[in-house]
Amino acid sequence: MKGTGRNSHLERVIADFYPGYFAFVMATGIVSVATYELGLVGVAWSLFPLSIAGYVATWGLTLVRLLRHPHRVTADFGDHRRGGVFFTVVAASCVLGMQVVILTQGFAVATVLWFIGVVLWFCLTYMFFTAATVRTVKPSLETGISGSWLNIVVATQSVSVLGMAVASRQTAWVMPIQFFSLSMYLLGCMLYLLIITLILYRILFFTMHAKEFPPPYWIDMGAEAITALAGTMLISHVPPASVLHGFVPFVTGFTLFFWVTGTWWLPLLTILTVWRHVWKHYPLEYTPRYSSLVFPLGMYSTCTFNMAREFDLDFLIIISRCVICLALLAWLVTFIGMIKTLRHGHLGLDAYT
Repeated sequence: MKGTGRNSHLERVIADFYPGYFAFVMATGIVSVATYELGLVGVAWSLFPLSIAGYVATWGLTLVRLLRHPHRVTADFGDHRRGGVFFTVVAASCVLGMQVVILTQGFAVATVLWFIGVVLWFCLTYMFFTAATVRTVKPSLETGISGSWLNIVVATQSVSVLGMAVASRQTAWVMPIQFFSLSMYLLGCMLYLLIITLILYRILFFTMHAKEFPPPYWIDMGAEAITALAGTMLISHVPPASVLHGFVPFVTGFTLFFWVTGTWWLPLLTILTVWRHVWKHYPLEYTPRYSSLVFPLGMYSTCTFNMAREFDLDFLIIISRCVICLALLAWLVTFIGMIKTLRHGHLGLDAYT
C-alpha cells in the first residue's frame, strides 16, 4: 500500500510538473557567466555543474510528462497564462551554451545547444501564436497577459546572443549566422515593444492584487537586459569590413535605449515586490517561479558589464558588481527553497500560483 501511495504521488508530480523549471538553468547559467566576467571564477565554476544537472533533469522530466500526460502538456501550452513558460527551454539551451563558451571555450557543444534552441524557437513560436489565435474561448487581457509572455522575447534574444558567439568560430557560415542573429535581435525588439505595451496596460488600468504580481513580472526588466546584451554582442562581433557593419550605429542606439529602460524597471519592480510581501503581507514561500526573479538580476549585471566594456563606460561596472551581489543572494535563497521543496517531494505542484 505504501508503494502504491508513493507511485501515485510520483505520478501526480510528473503530471503537474512545471515546465518553467528551465528558468533555474537560465538563472544559474547567467549568474555563472556574470560572476566569471566580474572575476569570481570559483563561483562561476561551482555553478556550472548545477546548470548541466538542472538542464538534463528538467529535460528528462519534461519528456516523461510529454509521454505519459500529453493532454496536460497540450492544455498548458495552449493556455494564455501558462504557454509562455515553455519558451524557457529555448533560453535555457542558449544560456547554457553561453556558459559553455565562456567557461570552457567549447564551441562545438555550444553550436549544438544553439541549434537545439533555434529548432525549438521555431516550433514553439508558431505553435503558440497559432494556438492562441485559433482558440475559441479566450481570457480577458486582465487574466490572460502576464510577465511570463516576455519569455518569448528572452528566448528570441538568447538565440541571437549565442548565435553571434558561435559565428565567431565559423568560416563558411559566419555571414548567414550573423545575419540571422541580427534578424532575431530586431524581431525580439519588436516583440518586446508589443508585449510590454499590453503588460503595462494590464498593470496600470486593472486592479493589481498581491497574488497577481508573481516573480515572472521581473522578466519585464530581464527581457530588456538580454536585448541590450544581444545588441552589445552584435556590435562587438561584427567586423568593420562586414556588410552588416552598417547596422552598428542603429544597434548601438537601440542597445542603450533598452539598457536605460531596463534600468528604469529595476527600482519599480523592487518597490512592487516590497509592496507585495511587506505592505500586503503576501507569504514569501518558494515556488519555481522565483528563478524568474534571479535571471533578470543576473542578466542585467551581465549586460551592464559588457556594455560598459564595449562603450568604454567603466564607471558602470560598479552597478554590475552591486547587482550581481543581489543576484547571488537571490539565487542562494531560491536554491535553498528548491532543495527543501524537492526533499518533501513537491517538485512543481502549484507552481503557477
